[in-house]
Amino acid sequence: MLCTPLFKREIKANYKLWIIFAAVLTMYGLMIISMFDPKLGESLQQMAQSMPQVFAAFGMLDAGSTLIEFTANYLYGFLMVVMPLVMTIILANRLVAHYVDTGSMAYLLAAPVTRRKIIFTQIITLCLAELALTLYMTLLCTAAAEGMFKGELDIKAFLLLNVGCFGLQIFLAGVCFICSCIFNDAKYSVGVSSGLCIAFVLVQMVSQVGDKFDFLKYATPLTLFDTDGIIANEAAAYVKMAILFLCGIALMLVGMGAFEKRDIPV
Repeated sequence: MLCTPLFKREIKANYKLWIIFAAVLTMYGLMIISMFDPKLGESLQQMAQSMPQVFAAFGMLDAGSTLIEFTANYLYGFLMVVMPLVMTIILANRLVAHYVDTGSMAYLLAAPVTRRKIIFTQIITLCLAELALTLYMTLLCTAAAEGMFKGELDIKAFLLLNVGCFGLQIFLAGVCFICSCIFNDAKYSVGVSSGLCIAFVLVQMVSQVGDKFDFLKYATPLTLFDTDGIIANEAAAYVKMAILFLCGIALMLVGMGAFEKRDIPV
């Protein structure tokens, strides 16, 4: 089902993009883990109380008393959502809409390969990029935590936290991918997908500012990435995680179907 030559080409064409985002997340991940200190947590708590709305918007109002809580709030509350999302928007557009927009898709379709095989290869490429970034950050942060604060990190909860984060990225990748499959013009693909995803993030930020806007959490899928629930080992958090995976896969399959049936301009 996989078109191996196309897959190899995409890896070669996009690995630098992956490295850039991995490098940025490496810097932030190591910096945040190194900041963990119960005494520092008290200082951050006092700072948060002085600017509660700003800290709440970024999910950093509560520093937490343990390393897993600190990491979940300061790294997975915003940075591990937004940084991979930017990569996803760029990559999803490159994999389909960019080819259509530049006319290169016609050359791909002229090859003795079915549309389904082409689009399935692009889906696998996108998902593997997300998986590789999540696995990399999981290993990096686990190693850093064990090196700096041996025995302090709840590794099982941290692994589950990363599974949940991966589920969220698969969902957002599905949103971006279906837009890339629908639009002929790359600017519309990027505009709509980035607009939707940015709206999800902004609504999530506003919903965390105070009880007055708490109802907005039901208007964004980012709420399904329940970091507190995952750390607390709540069954509901795992159900939300599964919903993200299923919806993301469903969106990609719908995008595949749309691509197979649409007319591709030459």
